[in-house]
Amino acid sequence: MFVESIKSPGLAQISYLIGDGSEAAVIDPRRDCEIYAEKARERGCRITHIFETHRNEDLISGAPILAGLTGAPVHHGPNPADEVTYADTVREGDQFTFGSMLLKVLETPGHTDDSLSYAIYDQNFGKQAVGVFTGDALFVGDVGRTDFYPDRAEEVAGLLYDSLRKILSLGDQAILHPAHGAGSVCGDNMADRDFSTLGYERENNPMLQIEERKEFIAKKLAEHHEQPPYFRNMEQLNLSGGAPAARLVTPAALGPDDLERLSESAVMVDVRGVTAYLGSHLPGSLALPCDMIPAFAGWFLRADDDIVLIADSSAQAQEAARHLARIGFDRVRGFLNTALPGWAAAARPFASVPVVDVSRVKSRVESGEEGWQLLDVRGKNEVDEGIVPGAKAIYVGHLPEHLRTLSKEITYTVMCASGARATIAASILRRSGFENAEVFLGSMGAWRAAGNDVIEAN
Repeated sequence: MFVESIKSPGLAQISYLIGDGSEAAVIDPRRDCEIYAEKARERGCRITHIFETHRNEDLISGAPILAGLTGAPVHHGPNPADEVTYADTVREGDQFTFGSMLLKVLETPGHTDDSLSYAIYDQNFGKQAVGVFTGDALFVGDVGRTDFYPDRAEEVAGLLYDSLRKILSLGDQAILHPAHGAGSVCGDNMADRDFSTLGYERENNPMLQIEERKEFIAKKLAEHHEQPPYFRNMEQLNLSGGAPAARLVTPAALGPDDLERLSESAVMVDVRGVTAYLGSHLPGSLALPCDMIPAFAGWFLRADDDIVLIADSSAQAQEAARHLARIGFDRVRGFLNTALPGWAAAARPFASVPVVDVSRVKSRVESGEEGWQLLDVRGKNEVDEGIVPGAKAIYVGHLPEHLRTLSKEITYTVMCASGARATIAASILRRSGFENAEVFLGSMGAWRAAGNDVIEAN
């Protein structure tokens, strides 16, 4: 009997290959799904079933693609938003066997109406569940978000409370296998590990410490989560089934002339690190460090955008393209390796972004400098914990829709928690003609470390 996890960096999505003997199943496969067939072959087994725990919002499901590769049926929960055309419906109490492994279906709505959990049992040893795959209902250190049905907010929060009690009834011994880990947009407070037990979570997960149903509902209603625009596209694709990702995701290398030609129609996305972008970048490029693509690309790119990557290497460009493909951005036309001497040798222009430190920001705050605005692009939950006096708060994902309300005549110093999101925001401002945008490097971390005061957000 085996349970093997496959984690997708950036998205922090976790899928599983499980089974016993010659039969195996996959739970929540990602779009680039050849890895599951390869791992099954290594174990000398074949994939006979594919299970989904819920409708995914943050990535394209690989279930219909893997079904085409293996011939295995896909199983999905009841009550989806619309017909899941590539799957059949399984319900509470349905069972499947893989050698000595028994899998039982649990309906656990709340995060989504179609959410399922799958409990597994070893039929050769004991009667209690040895593990449970909880999808986005229960995480290590947190529970699922319940904001996808705003007109039924109280109802779905209550459904999640009930579902969590059902999961916990499997017993403290059961190993918890969630669909996401720390860093996912599907939760705020996940622990930075991918393993736990129901007993440990019962004792240590803050949301499971809330015993009263009404108190739990109130806590969920008070949460604030962002929903990037691309979530809507993911939801639709995961009903009808997304197309396979390209087998070769390494973008073509481009030269200066290629880039100049493509730059008129394509979005130039700089996937290098923050300091590299700040030091020198192509004018008009969007800063989107490779490891931040899963969380932020869906705010600023459209599915039909042609994309050119600015990268440090072909390996980095390939990683960036893979991140983009998993969330539905396939039109990567190539990449420019900034290590190539051709760009500078051809006298092509570069730009840079000024950076300021905590002492400079503090002096401006204290003097009330005219023609200057501190712009805080952190999330609402972060801002609610304190903001620098005089700062204007606009979440980085919402910045494009607020540009028309900002003056191009003043200097904006952009801050976040450390400077990474601030760099993304500064690139958005500069692409839109805000020539005096700069970055507070260190941002709130530096501000607090220097002993400066914060105030409550307005």
